[in-house]
Amino acid sequence: MSVLRTKSIEQSLADTDEPEYRLKKNLSALDLTVFGIGVVIGAGIFTLTGRAAGTMAGPSIVLSFVLSGLCCAFAALCYAEFASTVPVSGSAYTFSYASLGELIAWIIGWDLMLELLVGAGTVAQGWSEYAQLLIQQLGAKGFSAEIGPFHWLAALLVLGLCVLITVGIKESLRVNMVLVFLKLFIVLFVIIAGLFFINGANYSPFIPPARPGDQVSGLAEPLLQAVLGMQPTAFGVFGIFSGAALVFFAYIGFDVVATTAEEAKNPQRDLPIGIIASLIICTVLYCAVCLVITGMVRYDKIDPDAALAEAFTTVGHGWMATIISAGAVAGLMTVVLTLMTGASRVVFAMSRDHLLPPGLGTLHSSFKTPYRVIAIIGVLGVLIAGFIPEDWLADMVNIGTLTAFILVSIGVIVLRRTRPDLPRAFRVPGVPVIPIIAALICFYLTINLSIETWLRFLVWMVIGFVIYFGYSRTHSRLATGADQHGNAPTAPADQS
Repeated sequence: MSVLRTKSIEQSLADTDEPEYRLKKNLSALDLTVFGIGVVIGAGIFTLTGRAAGTMAGPSIVLSFVLSGLCCAFAALCYAEFASTVPVSGSAYTFSYASLGELIAWIIGWDLMLELLVGAGTVAQGWSEYAQLLIQQLGAKGFSAEIGPFHWLAALLVLGLCVLITVGIKESLRVNMVLVFLKLFIVLFVIIAGLFFINGANYSPFIPPARPGDQVSGLAEPLLQAVLGMQPTAFGVFGIFSGAALVFFAYIGFDVVATTAEEAKNPQRDLPIGIIASLIICTVLYCAVCLVITGMVRYDKIDPDAALAEAFTTVGHGWMATIISAGAVAGLMTVVLTLMTGASRVVFAMSRDHLLPPGLGTLHSSFKTPYRVIAIIGVLGVLIAGFIPEDWLADMVNIGTLTAFILVSIGVIVLRRTRPDLPRAFRVPGVPVIPIIAALICFYLTINLSIETWLRFLVWMVIGFVIYFGYSRTHSRLATGADQHGNAPTAPADQS
């Protein structure tokens, strides 16, 4: 009954062939790449780039994005090795179960539910705001996406996407692919159009002189600042690093590709391509947008809330704001779709392992999707998107994601030592150095989050521990040795 018992790779792979839990293998490398781009490129490309440039780094924000992209690349390499070696639904949850033990796997699964479910709900709110703006720009001036405190349009989006996800992953990806290509077309259009309005003088100074950053106190103060008494810095060389910490969160989402590992046609080949290609494409687009914004408008004149829209208004092309709003609507819809799909696959994997009630993971007889899980996620997503303030939970998504990155990076090192015999279609170069660097960078970013974020995260973890020790520890398949119906063991478990 050790809480650090591990589930063998062989057993994880065998579970994917159980008829009641067998998902369709429909996804190609292109599907997975589009899936990754769909969740990474959202409204952040239209807002976060300008905010970071205007308040943190000036034109050198492009270096911040390069730095963040390299940091994410280290974590992405770890995900690619794990996903191609253990092509099973669940992402970091499944990887941790195979390398770090059941309790760690539960923690990361519970953590991923926080990241994906809360992320989907809060992004849906952002989508409703852009949709409202777009509808008003098109002539319906009195249109509102809210009824009192209820974000009805965001809730409606969540319900609609739940239906789409239930119909099937391939069908969801078709819609996602159309929206992603629309989003990329608009982003490229904005970049190319912006090139004609760049003023080279706006790039000077490329690294503005350093100055003290904005002061915060109390529970809103970053944990690192509270512990060490450090003062925030804006601009200068340290401003580049501060900007990198801020824009790192624009990359969050590429890890969701790993949640669909079990549905890839050729996971050993396609998963590393999907994870790494989506990250590279997104980094190039982010850097291009940074160069356009800081070239069109001097960094200290950038509007942090609507950087690109205001940039085109400044040069006399306000009609571009409508195009940008349309891009954000398409972009955020793909983010919500991808996050909800990822959440359903994590809960499905935990249900199949009986850490959650096994009946939740039952597949629909026709669609072969975990419809019960999707229905529950839909209800919770509606409540989050409809009622909970967006800014209250945004940092919760960040801390959940970074924790997952840390454990996956450590897990690569552990699995290399415990199972050197495993065939690995993709191997992280420079082990253990690169995984350690990835883990340290992610840990540094977590301690830059606010004290109140850490307190909320600890409350969420306490709830998770209560569920694990009250139910999951004694009902898991490793504890009972049962198959999905509660019968005799399907294969010997690794009780290390």
